[in-house]
Amino acid sequence: MEQYVIKPWDTRDGSEPTPVDWDMQVPPEVDAVAELVIKEYDMTVHNRTLITSKPDKGGAIWRIETNKGPRSLKVLHRTPERSLYSVGLQEYVVRQGARVPALIPARDGKLFVEKGGKLWIVTDWISLEPAAKVDLTGAQELCYGLGEFHRHTKGYVPPAGAKNSSRLYRWPNYYQKIAKKIGWMREMAKAYRETAASGPILAVVDKYEQQAIAALERLKASSYPKMVQMGEPHWGLVHQDYGWSNGQNGPGGLWVIDLDGVAYDLPFRDLRKLITSTMDDMGVWDVTWMRGMIEAYHRANPLDRESFEILLLDMSVPNEFYKHLKEMFYDPVTFLNTEAEGILQRVVATDQTKDQALAELAKDSSQYQPGDYTQVVVPRSPERQSLASTENQANWQLADQMQLPAQSHVPEQSQVPEQSQVLVPVAEEKAVLAADARRPKAKVENKPDEVKAKKALRIPEPEPIRAATVKKPQEPKEREKARPETRKEPVKQEKERTPVAVQTTTPPASWFIKAPVVAPVEKAEPAKKQGPRLKAKVAPAKRARTGDKPVKKKASSQGSKQSATNKKAVAKKAITKLQAKKPLNKSPKTSEKAKAGNQVVAKSGSPRKTQHAAVTHPYKKTAAPSRKSASSQAKKPRSAKAQKTGRNML
Repeated sequence: MEQYVIKPWDTRDGSEPTPVDWDMQVPPEVDAVAELVIKEYDMTVHNRTLITSKPDKGGAIWRIETNKGPRSLKVLHRTPERSLYSVGLQEYVVRQGARVPALIPARDGKLFVEKGGKLWIVTDWISLEPAAKVDLTGAQELCYGLGEFHRHTKGYVPPAGAKNSSRLYRWPNYYQKIAKKIGWMREMAKAYRETAASGPILAVVDKYEQQAIAALERLKASSYPKMVQMGEPHWGLVHQDYGWSNGQNGPGGLWVIDLDGVAYDLPFRDLRKLITSTMDDMGVWDVTWMRGMIEAYHRANPLDRESFEILLLDMSVPNEFYKHLKEMFYDPVTFLNTEAEGILQRVVATDQTKDQALAELAKDSSQYQPGDYTQVVVPRSPERQSLASTENQANWQLADQMQLPAQSHVPEQSQVPEQSQVLVPVAEEKAVLAADARRPKAKVENKPDEVKAKKALRIPEPEPIRAATVKKPQEPKEREKARPETRKEPVKQEKERTPVAVQTTTPPASWFIKAPVVAPVEKAEPAKKQGPRLKAKVAPAKRARTGDKPVKKKASSQGSKQSATNKKAVAKKAITKLQAKKPLNKSPKTSEKAKAGNQVVAKSGSPRKTQHAAVTHPYKKTAAPSRKSASSQAKKPRSAKAQKTGRNML
């Protein structure tokens, strides 16, 4: 039975008739879960009677006779997280002194039991009777009790793990939705012109659509934006389903029951719904009743001038027209041919006195004091906390939250102010990439330079050298030594374009995807570390460039210890000699070899020779020579002998 999950049991298809006592039935599985819930409480149940159920949602209420008096057992049809929000509110207002049934704790100390995928609560059974609807006195009792309830909900912060429910910021969206759907009603009436209500709807739909649009524009220009900035706990919660059945007289005054649908909102939204529905039932907008109901509410929960004006504005919206006629969207043909015409005639007849009544009430605006909305703006939603400091937080945790860390609640995106967001430390690469993403769009014109700089960081050498390196890879140590010099200038460019927030951070090694950057190594002895194979190939290249006599292998080792300036001077001097005159005491074959050696070095360069020079002599520029530095001889085609000599060098 523990695995059973309660779901709506209204699963009839269209061919099955609706039972007469459809709201007085629950599946046997739900009855079995109810018995398990009862065992979680310190009480003995003698009898259990189903009072009502919600087959389309999966909820029910029982009256149970116990050894501790009559009590109420209720399964909340919403999700456990959403129900936890209302359960916390019920406990909060009871402590504030509201006339709301108190929750009875289970054996484990919790004020609810979680079974069947739902929350169950138990309260004492309060003997109640509805307020009188025949006169204004009953309506005033109902409004006064509503004001008391709203006053006690102020300051409520739901427990950690509860799903927040708020309509405080959704008024413009609601008005816009009404205007849009009234427009859909026009299209629906056009599409079903043969129905009985099509003509009457088309005759009045434009007027109601304009009322909704005008109310939306007035809301935007009103005090509503300043009012909602005060935050959700400042205003408290609304019942959302308050009426003559959920507000009833009992011990000490009017009691408010069935709180499972509460939500943050401007509290007088409940009052507006109560007034407009009462006027709809009466068939006329009676100013005396409206003024009496507002005054009774004001005595229990004072209204300021801005609240009173928004209340009247909310009444001007075609709420009753939308509420009754939206049924056409479910079964247009049946509704438009049967009920729609009669409902429309009653709504239109009632609304004939609406504008005059609202205009009369607007004269009372001066009787209300202006509100103060100059305080510091608070976050849209408060940080979740324990319901009361004296309570153990574990008493408010749901079953699936028991396995979570201490901070079991993750606030919604809209609940976290931007200025309070903290970046969690991650890898250096992700941090720098995130900094790039946050750069302002004003720097878009520098994007080509940024792309070039990133390419320079990722591609350590020009294309010809990389191709030669692929054919014959370098030794690992030699390659690591060469890279810092080849990337020194691109790294500098990257720092120049980096925002101030990232300038103090050295670009991480993870940027260099193809070749990790290694710190520069001080001068080493190439003769000892590079092996005889590298020395044998360095010596012929040196002979070809300088034009001097062959030197011994040991001389090559000594030459590698020269400074970068000396080597450049020697190479430049040798090239000048070759261009000025033919080398002395050289055979034609030797000259061609020297020329070929110059040609190979100027055009593409020997990869080992370039890398070797970079290791021993850190240059200020990139290791690869630019095209402008190539000699005019490099542009000439090689001779067959020169090409052969170049291949031998490689």
